[in-house]
Amino acid sequence: MAKTKELSKDTRKRIVDLHQTGKSESTIGKQLGVKKSTVGAIIRKWKTYKTTDNLPRSGAPRKISSRGVKMIMRMVSKNPRTTRGDLVNDLQRAGTTVTKVTISNTLQRQGIKSCSARRVLLLKPVHVQAHLKFGREHMDDTAEDWQNVIWSVETKVELFGINSTRVWRKKNTELHPKNTIPTVKHGGGNIMLWGCFSAKGTGRLIRVKDRMNGAMYREILSQKLLPSLRALKMKRSWVFQHDNDPKHTARATKEWLRKKHLKVLEWPSQSPDLNSIENLWRELKVCVARRQSQNITALEKICMEEWAKIPATVCANLVKTYSNRLTSVIANKGYVTKY
Repeated sequence: MAKTKELSKDTRKRIVDLHQTGKSESTIGKQLGVKKSTVGAIIRKWKTYKTTDNLPRSGAPRKISSRGVKMIMRMVSKNPRTTRGDLVNDLQRAGTTVTKVTISNTLQRQGIKSCSARRVLLLKPVHVQAHLKFGREHMDDTAEDWQNVIWSVETKVELFGINSTRVWRKKNTELHPKNTIPTVKHGGGNIMLWGCFSAKGTGRLIRVKDRMNGAMYREILSQKLLPSLRALKMKRSWVFQHDNDPKHTARATKEWLRKKHLKVLEWPSQSPDLNSIENLWRELKVCVARRQSQNITALEKICMEEWAKIPATVCANLVKTYSNRLTSVIANKGYVTKY
């Protein structure tokens, strides 16, 4: 039998109003074009509950008891990689027989859904402790302190890099050029870039054409970092940030930095999520991918153009909100954060 259409609130109200004027159920039904039995049901509900609104329905009882739900939540919390089949078997041993779908629905009601595990850097205990130590030591640094930092790091940009894997398309148009992602048999190539930025904007960007060693790195600092400082009008108290790559920590590099009177921010290993420039690299790669460069020469040119387009406001906001990263590191007990 087809489900009947629910009466509107106005119609139900009119039924009650007409009933209060003394009209019979039959008369009301004829006047409003509603079955007599429906009119009677509306009036009885109004007399009992003083409302004609739909009342909460109890629905079918849950197959998993509250105790069973707690057991499932404990297991998922202890081991997030637990499968639905494992949970079904555990409940069955406890005397409750359910399907995998019921498990999924139960977890969703608890705010838990199945997701792909994100790939992150492997952090050894020493890295975790260094991560956490950095967060705690700098938690009280002011926004002005971070405005005096100039951030740097290298990155690799693929010729066929970031591309969306989802498209909106019509049926049978999966091979239309707009709906495909081009690939090449042997990778397509990439370029290495070195760049820096501060709260005042982006600094110089350079393509590293050969394998970088300590001597090349010091030359980059001389030709790109120092001019960036002048262009960004950094204060005398500025601090240089780079990671613990061997060419950064080499004795000759440390001596060069000392002779140039450059103060270096002590940096924990394996902590790209603490380096704000990683967000700029991500922004750059997205913009570069949209332009779909076809060769390495075009890729380099586009990278330079897009880097120059990054607004100073984006840089300023990354630095302004830097304390949020430190809060996340501490909250996550030194492990990788969303940044």
